[in-house]
Order: sequence, then C-alpha cells, then structure tokens
Amino acid sequence: MNEELDVEAFAPWLVVVITLVGGFLRAFLLDAKGIWLDEAFSVWMANHTLPDMLQWIVKIDQHPPLYYLLLHYWIAYFGDTPYYVRLLSVLFSAGTIPIIYLIGKRLSGAAMGLAAAVILAFSLFHIYFAQETRMYTLLTFNAAAAIYALVRLLTDARSARPIGSQLRNYLHGWRSSEPLEPDNQREFRYQGKIQDQSGWRAWVSLHRWPPIQTIETDLAWVAFIVFSTATLFTHNTSVLFPVATNIFVLGLMLFRRMTHSGDAYAFQAPSFGNWVKAQIAILLLWSPWMFFFIAQASAVNRRFWIPEPTWETVIQVIRSFLNASAPLPAGQATAIWSLYGLVLCLGLMHYRRRIPQFLLLMTLFAVPFLGELIVSIWRPIFLGRTLIWTTIPLFLVLAAGVAQFRWRFLVIVMLGILSTINLFSAADYYRFYQKEDWNTAAGYVALFAEKDDLVLFNSNFVAIPFDYYFKTYERLYSIHVEKQGVPLDLFDSGISEPLMTTDDIPKLLSLLRGHDRVWLVYSHDSYTDPEGIVAQTLASQRKLMQTREFYGGQVQLYGTP
Repeated sequence: MNEELDVEAFAPWLVVVITLVGGFLRAFLLDAKGIWLDEAFSVWMANHTLPDMLQWIVKIDQHPPLYYLLLHYWIAYFGDTPYYVRLLSVLFSAGTIPIIYLIGKRLSGAAMGLAAAVILAFSLFHIYFAQETRMYTLLTFNAAAAIYALVRLLTDARSARPIGSQLRNYLHGWRSSEPLEPDNQREFRYQGKIQDQSGWRAWVSLHRWPPIQTIETDLAWVAFIVFSTATLFTHNTSVLFPVATNIFVLGLMLFRRMTHSGDAYAFQAPSFGNWVKAQIAILLLWSPWMFFFIAQASAVNRRFWIPEPTWETVIQVIRSFLNASAPLPAGQATAIWSLYGLVLCLGLMHYRRRIPQFLLLMTLFAVPFLGELIVSIWRPIFLGRTLIWTTIPLFLVLAAGVAQFRWRFLVIVMLGILSTINLFSAADYYRFYQKEDWNTAAGYVALFAEKDDLVLFNSNFVAIPFDYYFKTYERLYSIHVEKQGVPLDLFDSGISEPLMTTDDIPKLLSLLRGHDRVWLVYSHDSYTDPEGIVAQTLASQRKLMQTREFYGGQVQLYGTP
C-alpha cells in the first residue's frame, strides 16, 4: 500500500520524464529519411487554400479534412521541410503518452498508468508513424482523449445527472455568492467558508471561482463529444469508434437494468438520456461531412489498392502492434511471443474481478478489428495503420499485466525488457529502414534535363513527391520542362490513379509529338500500369538512352537516335 502511495506521489514527474523520452525517440533523426508518396501528398494537400483543399479532399482523397487543416496552418508558420512537416505528428504522438497514463490510473491506479505510458513511449509502431506526415498519430491522440473522457464518465456517479447541471450551478454559485455544499458522491469535496471579513475582501471571497472539480463531469461530457467528433474528422474508418463505445455503454445499461448489479468494481452507467444527447451532439457536429463521407466510401468501393486480408495479415498486424514482426531467429521470436503471452495472461488475471473494465478495453480493441474485416468481405479496407488507436486498450491490458507483479523491482525489470526489445528494433529502423527516395529521382532529372523536355508519370500521385523535390531545382536552375500524368493528368481529370489500358495508347502517342526527349518517372506501376503499357509504348517510339534506379521506382530517358 505504501509502495502504491509512493508511486502516485512521484507519478506526475515520472510521466513528464517518460513523455520526454518518448518524444525524443519520435523526433530522433526525424528528417534523415526522404518524404515518400503519402507524405508528399499530405504536404501538397495542405499547401492549397482552404476552399481548394476541401475540393481536392472530396475529389481524390479517402480521408476527412481535420489533419490537412491543421497541417495547413502548421506549414504556414513553420514551412514544409521534412523535419517540420513531421514534427506535428511527433507532438500528437508524444501528447498521447500522458493521456494513456491518465486512463490507466483512472482504471486501476498510478502503477498501471505508468506502465502503459512506458509501453506506448517505446512502441516502435508509434515511433514509426510519429515520423510520418500523415494523420495516424492525430487519430490516436483524439481517440485516446475520448476514451479518457469516457472512462471518467463511467467512474463518476454524477454522469447520471443532466448534462450542463454542474455548469449552471457553478455559474449560479458565483453570481449569487452562495457557498457550495460538499458533493458526497465523489472523492473531491469543496465547501465555501467565509471568515469574518468586510469590505473588498468579503466581496472577493464571496465571488471567488469555485474549484474546477465541481464541473468536471460536465467537462468530461464536453471532452467526450469534442474528441469523438475529432476522431471522426481524422479518419473515415474511425466510424467504428462510436460503434464500439455504443455497444459497450448500451450493453452496460442493459446489464445494470436487468441485474441491478451493485458490484463496487462495476462502472457507473450514465443515464440513457445523457448518452443519447451526447450521441446526437456528435452526429450533428459530424453531419456536415456525412455526405462527403458517403461519396468517399463509394469511391473506395469502386476501386481501392488494399489487398484482401488473410489470417496471416491479421496476425501480422497484431505482431506489428507488439513489435514482434521483425525477422528474428526462431528461438528469439518464440521468446518474445512467450513474454508478451505471459504479460497478457497476467493482465487477464488482473481483470478477473474487474470484468466491466476488461470488457470496455476488449470492445474498443475487437470491434474495429472485426468491423474492418467484415467490410473487407465487400471491399478490402483492413490495414494496421488505420487501427493504430486500438493499441491504446491493448497496451492498457499489457500494462495491467506488468503492474500485476507484487514487487516494484520485477515491474521495473519487465518494463525494461519490453523497452529494450523496442529500442533494438528502433535502432534497426533508424539505421536501415528506407523510404522512397524521390530526392534522387528529382535530382537526376534536374541534372540532365534540357529545355522543353517532357516528363511523364505513370501515376498522378507519383508527380506529387517528385515535384516536392523538383520544384527547388526548377527555381534554382531555371529548368523548363513539361510534366504530364499518363493516361490522365491529375489537374485536368481530378483522378488520382487512373489505370493505363491499351485504349489510352493514342493519347500517349499524341503527347510525344514535338518532344525529342521524354522522361518517364515510373513508380507504383503494379496498381496503375500492371501490364507495362507506358514503357512499352515509349520504347516503340523512342530509344531508351538512360536509366536510373532509385528506391521506390525508376527514371528512364527516351530520345531520338
């Protein structure tokens, strides 16, 4: 008991240290790797004016606008260099660390919260996406904040009171100068006491703002509504987040009504009226995007690049969450899986008398998994990065297992082992992992380009990362070339990745007229030109003069003999 009190006393400082360490791991060598296709697309989208950005998002993208809007203002202030465009993701990822601590502390105490914070801080999966200019760390941050607000509501008997009643009493108490009576339904108590005072001191004492704890339930409702909506505006697959929360909360309400359970460890179900109001508020806030969500979903249903998931795919995603996906000798891989299995079993033991808490975490983890798999029967959408926020409940179960050890020394050793495994993998990621090298492709074309050369791209998306680097060379060396997507140009057609067919050959031939030298920037051809039609057509009309391989594709120069 004293040990737990000691941990809680130092916990805020430990959380600060853990967050700083996690932030350092995420910012380390942040600009060492090149900007790849998806990141360049984010920067390209964010560099538009807001009206144009929204039009392009609806026209060619499959994501909501929140991340692009934030990145737009971030770039306006800091610029669009690789370091700064990725730093925004670093901040959201690091900011999630104290939130998972607060969730764990609210569920099972400071020791579990600290363990969860350590696991998240050293997670290679999160480090990787913190170093990408994409929306996945924002998605995790918003979902974690919404989960924390939900946990506060489920552990507060006052969540059954009408939403807004605390705030009304708060304002009324300040205006009427009446002392607030203690609230016996919670651990915090406040009672205004006015000593024998007169004059301005008495007026100040009478009109002093009450402590913020007197309205924390209403604030939790506001936070749950705001961050649930923000989650929906960050990624379209996060529609499974409100599905998961509704399944659990409505199930809890039904269970409590049927059993009249008074279990001290059970959650306090909010009133049905409050829950309906919160869901209506989320729906109303999200409703301006609902039409565009349907349009984007329809586009995905027609054609999308994600392959059909298999059991191996599902297992690989879970392994990546736990950092057990790296190629290792059989013995080491078995040892790592056994370690995680032990911690998971201990976590299940921890929740054997806290079934509602366990069911909440499992619902938040399992419903998105199953939801994406079910949708993938019609159109594959199952992808590990879109499920990144489900690592929050997963890490909380693992943290409960670590905190299950009776002695603090064993807790530290177990966290040290898990962190060391991740650090070794992170070292390999920093040293060896490569992203698409578009700087090499752009530099090669800039070095040998001549006036009025034609630069073709087999995918409209390919033109975006190429231009991210090439525009600097154009400005510095006054390079004048014509650039065109094949078979359709992005700006003319509004189609991001059109499929090249034999019917498009005449148009390609018409583009070649008037150009003795033609560059082909060839990448991601398995999706846009699986039959190699573009390269074959160019070879039939021009002589292949130069070729340069780069990580992620190839640059070819065709000319007349």
